[in-house]
Amino acid sequence: MLPVIALVGRPNVGKSTLFNFLTRTRNALVADMPGVTRDRLYGAGRVGERPYLVVDTGGLSGNAEGVDALMEQQAMQAIDEADAVLFLVDARDGMTSADQAIANMLRRCNKPIYLALNKSEGLNIDVVSAEFFALGIGEPLPVASAHGSGVADLIEMVFDALPPEEEGDSAEQKGIRIAVVGRPNVGKSTLVNRILGEERVLAYDMPGTTRDSIFIPFERDDERYVLIDTAGVRRKAKVKETIEKFSAIKALQAINEANVVILVLDAHEEISDQDAWLAGHAVDSGRAMVVAVNKWDGLASDERDWIKRELERKLMFLDFADTHFISALHGSGVGNLFDSIQDAYESATRKLNTPDLTRILEDAVSAHQPPLVKGRRIKLRYAHQGGQNPPLIVVHGNQTAAVPDSYQRYLMNKFRKILKLKGTPIRVDFKSGENPFKDKKKPPREKFGKKNKRIEKYRKK
Repeated sequence: MLPVIALVGRPNVGKSTLFNFLTRTRNALVADMPGVTRDRLYGAGRVGERPYLVVDTGGLSGNAEGVDALMEQQAMQAIDEADAVLFLVDARDGMTSADQAIANMLRRCNKPIYLALNKSEGLNIDVVSAEFFALGIGEPLPVASAHGSGVADLIEMVFDALPPEEEGDSAEQKGIRIAVVGRPNVGKSTLVNRILGEERVLAYDMPGTTRDSIFIPFERDDERYVLIDTAGVRRKAKVKETIEKFSAIKALQAINEANVVILVLDAHEEISDQDAWLAGHAVDSGRAMVVAVNKWDGLASDERDWIKRELERKLMFLDFADTHFISALHGSGVGNLFDSIQDAYESATRKLNTPDLTRILEDAVSAHQPPLVKGRRIKLRYAHQGGQNPPLIVVHGNQTAAVPDSYQRYLMNKFRKILKLKGTPIRVDFKSGENPFKDKKKPPREKFGKKNKRIEKYRKK
């Protein structure tokens, strides 16, 4: 097992900044305001040849009510999982009562604890660290997570006290990446927790609970996955806070990084333009998709018929994706999602043979010819695969730039139906071959045959 290092401390002491420095990423959302991080966020780091996992946690404020209570539970779970704990304090704020409360809690967890004196650049270390000895954690170690000074020495000190890594461990998150997206408060985090079978991310009856994109590796039926819980994306006009803007950007980035996207809809609310926009963004990004209509339990039959008609009317461009009606809270229908996820991933990454694609193209052209362009028929000769996830089919012919959109959709539907591609969009790219004789000059007529010579001899007479 890889060693796990948990970062804990008060809000806004620099835990997420240190997380980004250790993992050499920008996965943790950083803003100059407290309470940005709420869920546990895992990342892979490395010191020399030794990899490790680092866990970012929400700030511990001592106010165990509402969302703060759930954040404290997440932090406690991270401490229980960790092999070592980095307790960050703010050198510029000095020691606070919250720091003392956290230190008392950490002393009971029976884990190696290291006190990191963050934001210490430009300060007299002997003066600012003196009061932190009263915490009873040990000697404060000055670091500056924003610049990285002192961080390498701190991590090496942590590793000297940890057991050596076992062979065969890897810090990489491998498997099918599944992004769970949707508007705020539709049940994304509840669905993630139901899939994992534990309270892995915060699920609270308040829009905007999730702020960061949380990557969670897990296994199911000997298959490896990486589940990505994202923040809810609202309409741009309704986004006022800067932190929410960054959360929306992280959610859209998660769509681009995923193999399969689960679009979560609320059965108790009308399908909005924002739902259609999110679905369209995922399709434009080429992601395989599964639609999950949540909170399906307790609906009357006429309400269920209405939501199905709304799906057909407003999300007709998702006709290739499987739709599941689920209850994330009670678990009904959640297990069926993985059959569709597997089908969508297999279709998106399948290798397609050139002879099969060319035969489908020939049959489609024979059944329905392309239109005429300036009196000449568009000719489509052969097709081959140009990429995966999504499947890209390249069709070669002449005058392909004039192929109308309706005929392109006809070919895409033919390829999808014959190849039995489910859950993934298809892209068709048309290429025209150049005429090899367009720059050649015609030879003189007298060089061709006896007939031309006789005609020339007659003209001379």
